[in-house]
Amino acid sequence: MDTLLNKDKLRQILGDYAVGKASECITDPDILRQVRMRRRQLGRMMMALDREKAKYRIPAGDYFISRKIDGEFTCLVYRGDKKSAEAFTLNPGGTVRSGAAFHLEAAKKLSKAGIKSALLGGELYVRRSDGKRPWVHDVVRVARKPEDQAAVDSLSFGIFNIYDLDGVDLSMHYADAIKRIEEIFGKAVGSEHQRVHSVETVIGDEKKIFRQYAKWVDKEGAEGVVVRSDSAGIFKIKPRHTLDLAVVGFSEGIDDRAGMLHSMLLAVIRSDGSFQIVSRVGGGFSDEQRIEILKQLKPLVAESEYAEVNSDRVAYQMLTPGLVVEISCLDIISRTSHGSTIDRMIIEWNEEQKRWEGIRRLPLCSLISPQFLRIREDKSANPDDVKMSQLSDITEIPELERVADDLILPVSTVMERIVATKTLKQASMVRKLLLWKTNKEEAARDFPAYVLHLTNYSPNRKEPLQHEIRVSSSEKQIRKLLEDWKKKYIVGGWKIIS
Repeated sequence: MDTLLNKDKLRQILGDYAVGKASECITDPDILRQVRMRRRQLGRMMMALDREKAKYRIPAGDYFISRKIDGEFTCLVYRGDKKSAEAFTLNPGGTVRSGAAFHLEAAKKLSKAGIKSALLGGELYVRRSDGKRPWVHDVVRVARKPEDQAAVDSLSFGIFNIYDLDGVDLSMHYADAIKRIEEIFGKAVGSEHQRVHSVETVIGDEKKIFRQYAKWVDKEGAEGVVVRSDSAGIFKIKPRHTLDLAVVGFSEGIDDRAGMLHSMLLAVIRSDGSFQIVSRVGGGFSDEQRIEILKQLKPLVAESEYAEVNSDRVAYQMLTPGLVVEISCLDIISRTSHGSTIDRMIIEWNEEQKRWEGIRRLPLCSLISPQFLRIREDKSANPDDVKMSQLSDITEIPELERVADDLILPVSTVMERIVATKTLKQASMVRKLLLWKTNKEEAARDFPAYVLHLTNYSPNRKEPLQHEIRVSSSEKQIRKLLEDWKKKYIVGGWKIIS
């Protein structure tokens, strides 16, 4: 059997459990592409609803109703023959995991069923010894740095779809998929000793959906339910979360909505007192509230070197910090369908100059379906009332503990500086070429590796001072641009002075 996994490139974590990057240890790069495509496909097909909206959005019919597992979307990859079998998991971010007990159990069951190849979609989660429901935080903690072998053994995999089973794709034929999953791996109910299993699923009509929601979510504390139908689609039904967030900006409506609030720009406060933009909220306001709140916000407008625009491309007016609002949202996600972090700008209030200053972007999250609830007159914009743990208790926030003092970026390095002058009609003209390496490309994705800048001054022009800029991640490319600009701008009587 041709192996898909180069185990020499994996990093041993504990015992046989190992982790690696898909780009380094998977021999077929198409597998990661498939995993990411399936994650995007699921995101497009799934409609997120709260219980009240679900009651009138979900059509009558028969559904597969599954308990939602709070874990990490992951795909199980399997290859096997009569001599050997291998199973590993891969998430959309490109993280490969291998050698845990659930991997071995999956390989054994697939081999016993006579399967030669498989790509299965599911949730990687931690089976808790205290009987409480899984949390995604547990996956992050255990999968990255397990304390002992018992922690590794607690990693489990709930399968909800078949993307490939010996060349057959059952993802759009859910009745067949769930039947086949249960035949190979067994049902979730009664699977206390199974680390790989079908997600807990029952069949019923739209009334059954809400009975299961009451049982699993209201009574047993599950994260939510997932409802599937080959004809009606996929629905995720969850309780709404409530958050207290600082209002740092607002935008006004246009045309017939002029004089009314369009939306608020909201932030959470990090432990060092800096503000991190988390969302905008434009829903949940009555027309009367939009008029009255806008009047309340306008006197609070403050200066800012940071700018952001709303969905109508209208710039937010930034506000003196202080106001806090309560909102609700349906979900909080910290990674894109590709597995990338969702980076948000951190801003800081300069009390002395009474203005906002931008710091840099760090990973945070996105709020799904935010809705305004009320102004919190009893709270103010401080780390205790608008704490980050409101988000981190629900989803993993990478680099959560970093503070503003940690965000000082490396100093740039000047690589070449050319200044040339020329006199025309008794007027001195100046052209300056400056090439530098930012040294920041590893620390922050906002920065390119190299920057080339032209300053072009001529007092005889309508616009005397002009600028051009080019950026690149390649030193070879940026130096070629520099040579091209030399030939274009430092010719015909121009004298280099430095």
